[in-house]
Amino acid sequence: DTGGSCRIPAAYNGIVGFKPTQRRIPIEGGVPLSFTLDSFGPLARTVECCAVLDAILADEPVRPLQARTVKGMRLAVPTIVALDDLDAHVSRSFEQALDTLSRQGASIERIEVPEFLDVAVMNSKGGFAAAESYAWHRYLIESHGDVYDPRVSSRILRGQSITAADYIDILEARKSFIARAAVRFAPYDAVVMPTCAIAPPRIADLADDHAFMKANLLSLRNCTLTNMMDGCAISLPCHRHGEAPVGFMLSAVGGSDRRIFELAAGVEAAIHV
Repeated sequence: DTGGSCRIPAAYNGIVGFKPTQRRIPIEGGVPLSFTLDSFGPLARTVECCAVLDAILADEPVRPLQARTVKGMRLAVPTIVALDDLDAHVSRSFEQALDTLSRQGASIERIEVPEFLDVAVMNSKGGFAAAESYAWHRYLIESHGDVYDPRVSSRILRGQSITAADYIDILEARKSFIARAAVRFAPYDAVVMPTCAIAPPRIADLADDHAFMKANLLSLRNCTLTNMMDGCAISLPCHRHGEAPVGFMLSAVGGSDRRIFELAAGVEAAIHV
């Protein structure tokens, strides 16, 4: 999960996906996309199953998961970036979940998070993923570029134009972003938002490159916020039976993994009664 690859497929398939705090689980042994952002996380049917798999990946004892009661939860809904351009089905499903949690006693506060505007600036030239994937793939692309999917190689090749000074700027900007986000979210148990801004797109509608890029960016956008924040996050389904899948994401600053699992277990029980 570099920008959502555990949570997005979970959201689009109606299951649970968890992105851990990166430093908890070794990334050695995997082909990197961005060694700054990559993290290995589980996908499973339930929050509890993800918690078990996460403990195994982190080489930690598997402990029974104690769900938090919804009553008294302090949840922040960012009104900047995270709720932009939601399709109607995602917006309705997300708001229904919030309403359910509110009726069961959760304190839900809609807050401005201007720090989220910084992420697009940091990624404007391709960000960590472009710079670091280009460093890893550049010789392979030079010798075997014909076997790369053009939609993948074009994004990797954006790293070719990122200078050392650009990269240092992104490192410094991210450090500031992490610190300011920690202060912003300190009063809350979790930050909640739709996992993806859109419902699962039809493959046939993505044949056009422009349509593909638009859907790709809207799928990644909210998940990327957590990776750039060096946080942890989980996506669980919040759609109604028979409807297109929609993910409900809870996230928090790095090191909050166990709390996110406990909160998510409580939310899961509340919105799937």
